[in-house]
Amino acid sequence: MHYISIIAGRKQAGNKMKFLLYAFVGVHLLSLNSGKAIYRNDMSQRTFQEIKEEIAHYGDIAKAIINLAVYGKAQNRSYERLALLVDTVGPRLSGSKSLEKAIQIMYQNLKHDGLENVHLEPVKIPHWERGEESAVMLEPRMHKMAILGLGSSIGTPPEGITAEVLVVTSFDELQRRAREAKGKIVVYNQPYTNYSQTVQYRVQGAVEAAKVGALATLIRSVASFSIYSPHTGIQKYQDGVLKIPTACVTVEDAEMLSRMVSRGSRIVIQLKMGAKNYPDVDSFNTVAEIIGSKYPEQVSERGDRLSRNRECGQERTCVCRDGPCGLNNGRHSKYIFSHQKFEYID
Repeated sequence: MHYISIIAGRKQAGNKMKFLLYAFVGVHLLSLNSGKAIYRNDMSQRTFQEIKEEIAHYGDIAKAIINLAVYGKAQNRSYERLALLVDTVGPRLSGSKSLEKAIQIMYQNLKHDGLENVHLEPVKIPHWERGEESAVMLEPRMHKMAILGLGSSIGTPPEGITAEVLVVTSFDELQRRAREAKGKIVVYNQPYTNYSQTVQYRVQGAVEAAKVGALATLIRSVASFSIYSPHTGIQKYQDGVLKIPTACVTVEDAEMLSRMVSRGSRIVIQLKMGAKNYPDVDSFNTVAEIIGSKYPEQVSERGDRLSRNRECGQERTCVCRDGPCGLNNGRHSKYIFSHQKFEYID
């Protein structure tokens, strides 16, 4: 999926900035004259080249906004707001009290910044808790691995799952070696190509391994770079397929396990996960609007998740405006910070 960081601000007469909205947003790329989404297969009536040329006309305005955000009075403001949220709230898993605290902070910030129609919409959201978790390689030597359970995963029995490991690099290899997978922990060491392709192993890995009789899965983190840092996210189970525990491991550990099995080593891992799924709980979507200065009747909708599955402070920081640099051209903007699924353009 594409997440587009936009640097911008709302204008008053004389091109003075009324405010900068610092938010965490993932955006649909919109046609400037029609409001239609632009896809790679050119479903829109306008081409990317036409859009590019029109946006280029706003170079001076964009430069002024960038200078304000990078060198002017707004310098470091987006980072400071991000740091405040992360330091104050911490991880914001779906259904957690920390998430509700983050929602209130976002709500108050949007009101303070002067956006229109700032409000909360009640919504039911999943409640999942990661719990205590660990993965220890017992053979051929002792090694404690860094892991993070994937969102909505089930847990292991209290004593954990201790089993031999099967390392594969693709779903095709898993199918070819299906007989070897039964009763084992499948480790996916898929090479990173791009996010949209590689993330399929995180999303579908547990289901595909369960179909061939695996007990659990460990997924190489979907990242092009690693500092021994597991990268988690959502995964999905499939009706009619046995649910098995699933977690991510670091790129370094996945590579190490792959090297070891290539030398003929037998690897045994003990996996313990205290993950639990609970009934859905009450929460809110956070909505704010900017009434367009030129085309107020036309609406551009943008949104992103405020809840996170990861146990760290990483976030997307964007600065948005009602204007050309926001690919909005004076239209009515609606920003939605939601728990619900958004379909982004690949």
